[in-house]
Amino acid sequence: MNRNVEIKAKVTSLDRIERCVQELADEGPTVLEQEDTFFNCPDGRLKLRRLADRAQAELIYYQRSDAAEPKESRYAIHRVSDPDSLVPLLSAALGVRGVVRKRRTLYRIGATRVHLDCVAGMGQFVELEVVLEAHQSLSEGVAVARDLMSRLAIPPEGLLRPAYIDLLESDATCNS
Repeated sequence: MNRNVEIKAKVTSLDRIERCVQELADEGPTVLEQEDTFFNCPDGRLKLRRLADRAQAELIYYQRSDAAEPKESRYAIHRVSDPDSLVPLLSAALGVRGVVRKRRTLYRIGATRVHLDCVAGMGQFVELEVVLEAHQSLSEGVAVARDLMSRLAIPPEGLLRPAYIDLLESDATCNS
């Protein structure tokens, strides 16, 4: 499986962070409209990600701890050419946990994907995903994440533990 080191933080405004990211970025911005359908999964998380045109999709499985610090994520991605037929199959087999919709602005700084996310019903977030090569250690990825957090003024106490789907579920529980 592929590996990266991730952080997620909720922010009140993406503008300041985006200005900093633009100064550091090697690539971007790329704006993506994404819809992630999460399925029940006994170990890890499984989602079908559709892009705005709905013709492109990826089935993504990942495992990571819910820790409020830079953490390792192990993941596999499979491109899907017919997502419309896959959703009913996975829904019947596993059940749907929920759907997360977001507008993501993607930048790359070295091996790091920087996501500036506006998540429907939840607010604005920044995510860092430091992509690790097979020979790289977790500690190398954590060091890169911490350096970028410092450069982007993302305080460690602002980091979130859960995935978007977990936030969506907890908000639904609190509001019901």
